Amino acid sequence: MQNVVEVEPGHPAADGRPSVGPTYRSAFARDGFPAPVPGMNSCYDIFRMAVEKYPNNRMLGHREIVDGKAGTYVWKTYKEVFDIANKIGNSIRSRGLAKGSRCGIYGANCPEWIITMEACNAHGIYCVPLYDTLGAGAVEFILCHAEVEIAFAEEKKIDLLLKTLPKSNEFLKTIVSFGKVTQEQKEEVSKYELSIYSWDEFLSLAAGQEFDLPDKEKTDICTIMYTSGTTGDPKGVLISNASIICLIAGVDRLLNCVNEELAESDVYMSYLPLAHIFDRVVEELFIFHGASIGFWRGDVKLLVEDIGVLKPTIMCAVPRVLDRIFSGLQAKISSGGFIKSTMFGLAYKFKQFRMMRGAKHNEAAAICDKLVFSKVKEGLGGNVRVILSGAAPLATHVEEYLRVVTCAHVIQGYGLTETCAGSFVSLPNQMSMIGTVGPPVPNIDVRLESVPEMNYDALASTARGEICIRGETLFSGYYKREDLTKEVLIDGWFHTGDIGEWQPDGSMKIIDRKKNIFKLSQGEYVAVENLENIYGLVSAIDSIWIYGNSFESFLVAVVNPNKEALESWAAANGINGDFESLCQNPKAKEYILGELSRIGKEKKLKGFEFIKDVHLEPVPFDMDRDLITPTYKKKRPQLLKYYQGVIDNMYKNAK
Repeated sequence: MQNVVEVEPGHPAADGRPSVGPTYRSAFARDGFPAPVPGMNSCYDIFRMAVEKYPNNRMLGHREIVDGKAGTYVWKTYKEVFDIANKIGNSIRSRGLAKGSRCGIYGANCPEWIITMEACNAHGIYCVPLYDTLGAGAVEFILCHAEVEIAFAEEKKIDLLLKTLPKSNEFLKTIVSFGKVTQEQKEEVSKYELSIYSWDEFLSLAAGQEFDLPDKEKTDICTIMYTSGTTGDPKGVLISNASIICLIAGVDRLLNCVNEELAESDVYMSYLPLAHIFDRVVEELFIFHGASIGFWRGDVKLLVEDIGVLKPTIMCAVPRVLDRIFSGLQAKISSGGFIKSTMFGLAYKFKQFRMMRGAKHNEAAAICDKLVFSKVKEGLGGNVRVILSGAAPLATHVEEYLRVVTCAHVIQGYGLTETCAGSFVSLPNQMSMIGTVGPPVPNIDVRLESVPEMNYDALASTARGEICIRGETLFSGYYKREDLTKEVLIDGWFHTGDIGEWQPDGSMKIIDRKKNIFKLSQGEYVAVENLENIYGLVSAIDSIWIYGNSFESFLVAVVNPNKEALESWAAANGINGDFESLCQNPKAKEYILGELSRIGKEKKLKGFEFIKDVHLEPVPFDMDRDLITPTYKKKRPQLLKYYQGVIDNMYKNAK
């Protein structure tokens, strides 16, 4: 495995623990992990050192709205942001908070979000993001569980914050709006022992007061990041300064080794929630390099326009965003007429062939890039050189397609909040890594642990098992939940719950989830995530949730069909109707079942792994109905509850 090196041998099962495979680390860490940057002991130091080195560089940008229209990006320099963060920090301290106090931040990404975060970092105050995508119930839970004393919120989130009263008022004493505050809101908080300020009011609250910055250690907690678990209440993941500093050093080493190092000229589009670790650490990395961060306007319909104006060089995305880009490109090409679509198809096949033979994406087909694919690149602003996908698996056909047509490196990463995001990242120009999350980042050790009940053996020639991670990027535990910490952190190894398979080139392929297993009535075990990944290869569907009742002998599924694919199938077969009525058409159901069956045969699935009936759902699984988490993972118990009637009917009709 050329991209990893073995550092410890595997060993058989012992003392009630399963067998484990060898421990590997990145080949880029062959001679040891990256050394820490001298003087960098906290997240505040990342910012402070960037301000000293790049005071006049553009740091945070947003589009100014003039006469109801969005203009160009307006920027604040590193020094300007530092001065504002200093004022906010003093105002927070004037409200009675000190090192170790908790500050909540609630709302879409914006400059004020980062400024507040840096103010917290400066004073050793725990930053507690409140999920922009969660309802008041979860926000109330986090405010109370984390004992948040001050909460900053986007202007339109203030009323949702007020709905958490009086419960949150036990600890919450101050609310600060990123914008203005209404008279009604002032009257509402006056009923409680609570103060509320607009951003401008709070900026000058501690005028003339200067609070000393406390000493900060690497082991100090800098943020409590709540994960949206698929079951139960969110868990507060304690992340230390050391975790983020170590993560940045590892990612930086990786980028340098593949000649894609970040520079102060780089520009990042901030739209993925800062409440998630993925975006948070990427933005810390950009700050470390004195680069620029531009914010979207908070509306997904306007995101493409914002990208066109900002012209980012690096983009992070979740698969759902990349799926939309893929579908949009497919629709555009098919509507462009025979000559254009033929030309695009030929250019695609030629470039893909060259890339599969080892050519770098920018050298594989320069003429095709110039004449055909440059239009795709322009659609993403024209400057994007790296697109990083994370948070959920990216479909193989989408990854391959985008690697060819975007004129950028499209790479896939894997990590959890508990591992401070990036633990694995696929490497640029390595087409063999499509469908994998690549080798480990050079700051962690990785091994697989056998899962006998699922027939995964970490010592087999094709090693499969639960992915376990060791290193300084790991979290410090779940806040107030030592019991849950002990379940997943054993002898320094974090057990991810994800099943991985080492590939011959040292990259990791995620193939299953440890707990997503159920037994059918004939006693056969079904690893459902593995099946969903296989059936997800069908281009006519966007998403699939598979269910198996332990009293039944077969599987059923709820499918979100791909709108363009279903409509073009209907047109080709002389079937009329809008998307919703097509989803109710028995012939459409037959078509989707046939496509699923075709891929099942192609992948040599066992008889009980074939889907016997489907329900076509025109509305994508969403957070509004509590069917998926903010990172688009399926909430299986909630899906079952929501579709129970549909499931019962499918089992009844299939007999």
